[in-house]
Amino acid sequence: MKRFNINCDFNGQKFPVTFYIGIPEHSHHPIHFQADWLSKQRGGNVPGDVMDAMSDLQEVAKKNNVLLEDLCVYALQELEKELDNSENE
Repeated sequence: MKRFNINCDFNGQKFPVTFYIGIPEHSHHPIHFQADWLSKQRGGNVPGDVMDAMSDLQEVAKKNNVLLEDLCVYALQELEKELDNSENE
């Protein structure tokens, strides 16, 4: 299980929220229950693009027989490399 911080929306303001990603049931979104709790108990929402990206990563992990948490780490590292390269150009 890996811990990730996701900037979530609370009435128009963004705050980081810690989410834990492990091995989700295939019939559920990887952070469904955590996002549901955040919405109902704290009034926060996970951005739609993050939810979509997590669904896509879950599908890729399943197809390639890799752990979702490891794929998430890899995807974030690659994104950071891209951002660093674009800033240095």
